[in-house]
Parts: sequence; C-alpha cells; structure tokens
Amino acid sequence: YIAFKIKQDRIKELMEDSMESVDEETKELFIKWLNNINDYKITKEVYDNLDYKKTPYLNDLKDYIVKRSYFSIGGDGWAYDIGFSGIDHLFHSNENINILVLDTEVYSNTGGQASKSTEKGAVAKFANDGKKTSKKDLARMMMGYPNVYVAQISLGANMNQAIKALRDAGSHKGPSLVIAYSPCINHGIKKGMGNSIEEERLAVKSGYFPIFRYDGEKEEFTLDFKSPDFDLYDNFLDGENRYTMIKTVSPKLAKELLTENKKEAIKRFEYYKNLSN
Repeated sequence: YIAFKIKQDRIKELMEDSMESVDEETKELFIKWLNNINDYKITKEVYDNLDYKKTPYLNDLKDYIVKRSYFSIGGDGWAYDIGFSGIDHLFHSNENINILVLDTEVYSNTGGQASKSTEKGAVAKFANDGKKTSKKDLARMMMGYPNVYVAQISLGANMNQAIKALRDAGSHKGPSLVIAYSPCINHGIKKGMGNSIEEERLAVKSGYFPIFRYDGEKEEFTLDFKSPDFDLYDNFLDGENRYTMIKTVSPKLAKELLTENKKEAIKRFEYYKNLSN
C-alpha cells in the first residue's frame, strides 16, 4: 500500500510538471486524474484514454494510474488478539486500507485454541471446560473511530448484503473493517461442513450473529436482519459440538454458561437495534 502511494505521488509529480507542455486532450485527462485520484471509475477512464506515446514518461507507471482497493485478510486470532494493536494503529491513521476478518471464533490455523472471539461456553483448546469470558465485540469497538466503515456479514444469510458491504468498504475513503462469520471444522457442525451455508444462515436467523453496516463518514447505521428468532438460538448451539461437549463434562456449568451466552446475544442485538433506530 505504501509502495502504491509512492507510485501515485510520482505520477502526480510528472503530470503537474508536464501540464503546460501537453496537448489540451491530455491536459484535461491529467486534471481529471489529479482531481479524482481515489475514484476507481474516473482513474480507469483516464488510464484507458491516455495516449502513452505522447506521455512516454508514464509508461512504467501506468499500472498505478487506476485506483486500487487494498484488503488485509486474517482470522479472529489475528484481528481480536495478537494483531489488534495493529488494527488500532491503522484505524487511528485514517489510511485507506480495508480489513477482512474471517471470524471462526477460534484459532483455526494453529490447532483450535480459544481466542477473544470465542463465545462463552464454547469448548476449545485452553477452554476445555467451556470458555468463561464473553466474546469481544470488535465491530462495536471500531465504530468509535471517526471516518470508518464497519460491517458484519454472513454470506449464507444474505449474499447481497455481503457483496454490498465489501463493495462499500472498498470505495470508502478511509479505514474499513468487515467481519465475516466463518464456519470452521473446529466448530464440530453435526450435519457436517457441507452444511456450512445453512449454518451461516441459522447463525443470523437465531440472533447469534447480527449482520449490519456502519458508514462513519455519513454516520449511518443499517441493521440488515431486524427480526431474529431467539427461540432458534438453542437449536443453533445444539447443532455444534463445541457447545454440546460441555454438557457431557459438566451439565450444570453448561446450563449456566450457555444461558449467559444467549442473554449476552440478546443484549448485543438490542444494542445494534437501538443504533438503527
């Protein structure tokens, strides 16, 4: 991203320095680019219409004329835990970079350890008898920064909402964060990983994972699924081994933790519903 910015600055310098020595058509394209450097459609139009025989000094840089979107992609262990200070730094910098978090609610790549995204009551490595603490609400935290775009998506629940969120994040002039609910083999989905799309849908329908979009520039919050059925919540938990294993180990503790899990989900949804109102 930094390298791309340096290339853009060089293009800007070359265009400004040669502004009076080019023909009118080229001059108009230069001005259009300089005034719309962060607009994909306009920079693509300039890229397509420039005559590079007239501007040979741009030949080696022309691939950097079109505005690009940069996405940093990682899991919840990276985003919620070990890389969180980096995300904080990025959001505070107001740089135009996007972050996509594949939220499996566990350290998937290193063996299934609990992360700060793991929900209360879930069984994982280092939480063999169920995680005792609540899931960190990363989206809620990051919405506190100015000029940010924050969204939660679940592809199986609403594909169009997911595509819109990613598109909006890419066009937002500032930092963005998109958290994608991501079923994982460590969840122990009883119907099998082939049922992942349905599991994504049920996570939203039951209120387990709210989906929404927040545009900090406009200060607009959109709740994309407004009426979850919390009567389905226990069905969702019962469909995954990470939540049913604890019932075998300690039924009393399981009831306590999973009841708190549901109460916190309802409270979390009410918070986002109030924002949309």
